[in-house]
Amino acid sequence: MAEKKEFEPFVYPQAHCIAGVDEVGRGPLVGAVVTAAVILDPNNPIEGLTDSKKLTEKKRNLLFDEIKEKALSWSLGRCEADEIDKLNILQATMVAMQRAVAGLSVQPDYVLIDGNKVPELPMAAQAVVKGDLRVAEISAASIIAKVTRDREMEVLDAEFPQYGFAKHKGYPTKAHFEALEQYGAIEQHRKSFKPVKRVLGLD
Repeated sequence: MAEKKEFEPFVYPQAHCIAGVDEVGRGPLVGAVVTAAVILDPNNPIEGLTDSKKLTEKKRNLLFDEIKEKALSWSLGRCEADEIDKLNILQATMVAMQRAVAGLSVQPDYVLIDGNKVPELPMAAQAVVKGDLRVAEISAASIIAKVTRDREMEVLDAEFPQYGFAKHKGYPTKAHFEALEQYGAIEQHRKSFKPVKRVLGLD
């Protein structure tokens, strides 16, 4: 019951269909920034939704499948490393969020976005700080985005095991810095990020 009470009763005049949006992967040095948009079905509730980072991997994976099965609509949006390098990470995140919302099979009339910035969208939208803890739709989006990106890092790890991507998921850890120094950067590294720039001699 405690998990249910965490969510605030967000009420929006004239909003009949609300999508939640969240991103994963702003901080890593490698790979895409991945966003998700989710419209939940009020008649088919999902227990245990919360910020994806607060869940065990096993629980996240179970909820990932349940959200995809029960949601009225869900969609992924992304910007790859080369787009991030061209746009900068904030703009790339906004573009990825636009792509996630555009990919929904049901058009929402209101969008709630985790954080404090809202991309340009064709419908009304609002940023919600700590939204992944406060809004069920955003929690669901955070789970879809995180599981998707984590699995992509596991695939990249199988191709480049020397970097340890399956463990650190591309984030700037000591092990990742050491691998960068030893092996250099791969195509999927974000060349505009300082540690990668330094290894490539671009700073």
